[in-house]
Amino acid sequence: MSACIVEPELLNSERIKQRFNSYGIDVLDSENGLRRASLHSIENGSKVCRTCSVVRFDSVPEDIIGIEHKQILEGASIGETFKTNGWTIYKETRYVGELRVPAESSAVLELMALAADSSLAIHAYRLLLKKGLQTIDYATIVEAHHPAYLNKDELTALYLVDAPAVLTDDELRELSTLVLLPNQYKD
Repeated sequence: MSACIVEPELLNSERIKQRFNSYGIDVLDSENGLRRASLHSIENGSKVCRTCSVVRFDSVPEDIIGIEHKQILEGASIGETFKTNGWTIYKETRYVGELRVPAESSAVLELMALAADSSLAIHAYRLLLKKGLQTIDYATIVEAHHPAYLNKDELTALYLVDAPAVLTDDELRELSTLVLLPNQYKD
């Protein structure tokens, strides 16, 4: 875990609130081992997704973090939940880059109130937790960030890519597809 980056001083939720004066989370979809969420701010009375997050959970040790995991599945912020319960959060960055969102991925564009063919900064990482002598591999997460929130250069300044952990092209394509599923988040 020595190559991992400890969560920066601000959690994603805290950074959104600091930049946009509001923060909320909506779970868009939750299925076996996977959660999609919109971390949003309020702008002119409407929710604007600042981070579209796709979380693929590892096997969760229920006896150790079952309560926290249940709260997260019910819509709680991952970072806030573990931080509040005394866990140190480590991110093993596997990819930082950009993804062009095609017009047919209108659900993500609508959530973010963006025009077609916008580019989003992408951060893919392994989320590791540590408390005392206990270390847990919790999830693989890919986050697509609104350009007014975080761009590729800002992500690169926050997170170093852990060379041995870099995503393969197939893994990146699979995770990107999970973020960009057309009309996935519409009612």
